[in-house]
Amino acid sequence: MTQISIPAEVPAQVGTVKAAAPAPVDAYSGAWRSVLDQPLGPRAELDRMRETAPFYDTTVYEIDGRRVRIGDHWLTDFASCNYLGLDLDREVIAAVPQYLDRWGTHPSWSRMIASPEPYAAIEAALADLLGAQDALLLPTITHIQLSVLPALVAQGSLFVEVHAHQTAHDGAVMTAARGGTVARFREDRLDRLERRLRKAPFPRLICVDGVHSMTGNAPPLAELLQVARAHDALLYIDDAHGFGVVGERTPHETSPYGARGNGIVRHLGQSYDNVILVGGFSKAYSSLLAFVACPTPVKNYLKSAAGSYIFSGPSPVASLATGLVGLQINERRGDELRARLYALTRRLLDGVHSLGLRTLNTSGFPIIEIPLADADDAEALGHFLYERGVLAGVVPYPIVPRENVGMRVQVTAANTEAEIDDLLTVLTDAHARYPLALADGP
Repeated sequence: MTQISIPAEVPAQVGTVKAAAPAPVDAYSGAWRSVLDQPLGPRAELDRMRETAPFYDTTVYEIDGRRVRIGDHWLTDFASCNYLGLDLDREVIAAVPQYLDRWGTHPSWSRMIASPEPYAAIEAALADLLGAQDALLLPTITHIQLSVLPALVAQGSLFVEVHAHQTAHDGAVMTAARGGTVARFREDRLDRLERRLRKAPFPRLICVDGVHSMTGNAPPLAELLQVARAHDALLYIDDAHGFGVVGERTPHETSPYGARGNGIVRHLGQSYDNVILVGGFSKAYSSLLAFVACPTPVKNYLKSAAGSYIFSGPSPVASLATGLVGLQINERRGDELRARLYALTRRLLDGVHSLGLRTLNTSGFPIIEIPLADADDAEALGHFLYERGVLAGVVPYPIVPRENVGMRVQVTAANTEAEIDDLLTVLTDAHARYPLALADGP
């Protein structure tokens, strides 16, 4: 296993790293108080847990495989999105220094000014892998949501699925501020979406998640594309959690995740007609990169229309290196990693089902949300998991609806069978104290 620890000159214990105690709010000037006195509204519970719970906003001092040390407490990491385990891959790590020697640590041009050659290599490799005409790299999906969405819609219409990622809804706010018409819809009521599309101004854009970041499930892609194409709309898919994990189906695939990890569009057997595919390297490829897959004329349009291409700093060279080497590894042994990821995920899901627990995951993909019977037990559950050595997402309301409040587990290829079995033991004990929702319950 790869062990990574902080440098010797950095204190190793949480107790030795002390920030200055915050001053009382009333000690600040009126200018600061006007900010600090603002109510957080629906995020107040999240903020309270951030301030009091050890499993939020914490500092990790050391890692050893998928084990992490917080202070002197070791936990198994089930909160990581490094699905293929490339963050710990020795081939990836060893490749970085040669890129740093050649390009330095950071190309500080905006992409509109200049880009190091690895950008072009990654964009070409991406287009080939995805089967798309072209691809445009930007640092993060958040950059894309806040700049590409408004650029595509302009004065037209944007329809965002209600359960899409929060950054898509933030992009919708930006779109509305620039004069676009924004509405929400539910993917289980596409008839209502169709009625709205008939009267919507052009351009028309429908925004959905690919593999959903909480449930782990795929959207009804064929039905969405039928609606989009019938109404001359583009379907914009945020496949942050699908890219690198799921891919095209083949007779010789190593798991039900498919082959090559080329995303949800290929996995579900669809074409890129009327499709904008957005994905990131920060999950399966463990790199600070994101992309828009689109026709070349659209790529060229976005270079001038999307502010993040013109005004934002680029990804660091280490991320370009790990992204490019990760794509090379994917071609050689990515399906082997996905087979392991599937086997570990299946082991966990089978265990969850054998306990009679409810999970929103019906896909078998490696995001497993397990709701509580009582949403008010969320913080207590989080403390219990932490004390038992499990680092997992505890998801309060309103991040998810109250009926889905509970824990989110993410499996990676770097986890072990023993870690999955230990997690199932902890879940069994947690269920006895803080009942989790049952499979035959609401």
